[in-house]
Amino acid sequence: MECSNKKFTLHLFYSTNYAFFVGVTTHMELSKTAFLSNLAQLIPMPDCNQSPRNMYQCQMGKQTMGTPCHNWDLQSETKLYRLQTPSTPLFRPVHHDNIFLDDFAMGTNAIVAVISYTGYDMEDAMIINKASEERGLAHGSIYKSEFIELDHPTSYFARDPDAKNLSQYMDSDGLPYVGRKISNDEPLYCFYDCDKSTYVVKMVKGKEECYLHSVKLCGRVEVKSPCKIACLTYRVPRNPSVGDKFASRAGQKGICSQKWPAEDLPFTETGLVPDIVFNPHGFPSRMTIAMMIEIMAGKSAALHGLVHDATPFRFTEEDTAIDYFGRLLEQGGYNYYGTETMYSGIDGREMTAQIFFGVVHYQRLRHMVSDKWQVRSTGPTDILTRQPLKGRRRGGGVRFGEMERDSLISHGASFLLQDRLLHCSDETTAFICTSCGTLLGPVTEIIEMADKPHHSETKETCRLCGHGKNISEIKIPYIFKFFVTQLASCNINVRLKCQEI
Repeated sequence: MECSNKKFTLHLFYSTNYAFFVGVTTHMELSKTAFLSNLAQLIPMPDCNQSPRNMYQCQMGKQTMGTPCHNWDLQSETKLYRLQTPSTPLFRPVHHDNIFLDDFAMGTNAIVAVISYTGYDMEDAMIINKASEERGLAHGSIYKSEFIELDHPTSYFARDPDAKNLSQYMDSDGLPYVGRKISNDEPLYCFYDCDKSTYVVKMVKGKEECYLHSVKLCGRVEVKSPCKIACLTYRVPRNPSVGDKFASRAGQKGICSQKWPAEDLPFTETGLVPDIVFNPHGFPSRMTIAMMIEIMAGKSAALHGLVHDATPFRFTEEDTAIDYFGRLLEQGGYNYYGTETMYSGIDGREMTAQIFFGVVHYQRLRHMVSDKWQVRSTGPTDILTRQPLKGRRRGGGVRFGEMERDSLISHGASFLLQDRLLHCSDETTAFICTSCGTLLGPVTEIIEMADKPHHSETKETCRLCGHGKNISEIKIPYIFKFFVTQLASCNINVRLKCQEI
C-alpha cells in the first residue's frame, strides 16, 4: 500500500508540474473580483477593510433608502422608501457603472470632518449640520398604499350631500383630494351603504401626518358594475431626525445624535463647514482603511472634477492608494495627508490638531426612530394574566426583564422597582388568612341583616380554618395569585408567612 501511494503521489506531482511548465490551464477566474457578490462589488476598495465590515455593508446596502424604481409615482406598494436628494458617488468601483446604478442612486455625498466634537459624536453617534439638513441632505419619503373595498354589491363611493363640512376634505365622489394633508381623526372618505341605506364617513386612523399622493379606482373587467375598490397612496415625509440611522459604504454605521447649528460647527480656512462630524475613535478598532482612502479620494475628485475607480486589487504595496490620492491633493494645493487646519465654531480659535477632512458617500438607512419609538402610561392588558400587552402596534408596554430588575436592586431603587413591577403592571387586591397563610382560602360571603330588611353586608371567611378572625387585605401582583392557583391545580399548596407592620 505504501509503495502504491508513493507512486500515485509522484504521478500527481509530475502531472501538476507539467501542466504548470507547459502553460496549459483548465480553469480560470474571469477577473480578480469574480468571487465577490453583486453587493460586495459595490463596496469601494473592500480589500482595505476588515472582512466583518464588508459583510455589514452587504447587509446595509439592502436597507438603504434610495431610488427603488422610476415608476414610484404610479406604484401601489404597501411600503416604498425613496430618497429625495440622491447623488452619484465620486469614488466607486467599475461594477457601479456596469449595472447602471447611477439610474438608481442610493446615497448622498457628504463633507465629513473626522473630529471628536461636543461629545454628541461618541460611540456610533454622529452630528449632522442642521443647515445641510434644511437644504435637503438625506431627505426622504415613505409611500404607503391602502386598498378600500366596499362589501355590499350595490354600495358606491359618494359624498354625503347633507354634510356641509365634508367638502373641504373630499370631492363629490367621496374620495379625498390629491395633495391634501391628512391628520388624525379627520374625515378620509365617504360611501353610500345600500345595506343600511345611509352614508358612512370613515375617519383617518394613523397618528403620523402625511399627504395624499394619489387616488386610483380599481375595477374588474368581467363585472359591469360601479367601482367598488379604491387605492389611496400616502406620502409620509421623513427628513432626518435625531435617532435615524446612517452608514458609509465601509460598514461604519451610526445614528444622528444631534442636528448642530452650522455657526457652531468647526470650519476650514476657506470657510467650508462639514455636513457630518465623524468620531475618530471609529477607525482604530474597525480598521476601515477604505473609508480613509475614500475621504482623500472624494476630496481630490471634487477638487479636480473626476470620478475615481474604487475597484479592489488595483493598488499594490509599492504603489499605494494613499500615495496616489495624496499626490492629487498636493497638486490641488491641499495637504498630502488630507488634513486641514480648522477653527472652532464656538470661540473661533484655531485648533491645534490637523483635522482629517474630505468627501464620503453616505447612505441613509430605513431604520428610523419614528417607526421604533414606544411609550406608554396605561393601556390594554392581557385577559388571563392582567399584565400589559407586548407589541408597539397594540399600545403595549416595554419588556422589563430580569437584568433590568437586577440593575434597580443593585442601585437600591426599590420604590422604582415597585412602581414598574406592581403599580404600573398588574396590581390587585387580595385577601390572605394569616393563620394558615393561604391566598385561596378566604372567600367573601353575603350576609342578610336581620334588623334591616333588603340590606346585606359582606364577610370574609377562610375555608381552610373555618373562621374569618385573621383575614387581612394585601396588594400583590395578579400574576402571583394566578401562579398560586395554577400550583393548587397540581395539588401543591402554597403557604405564606405573614408579618404585621
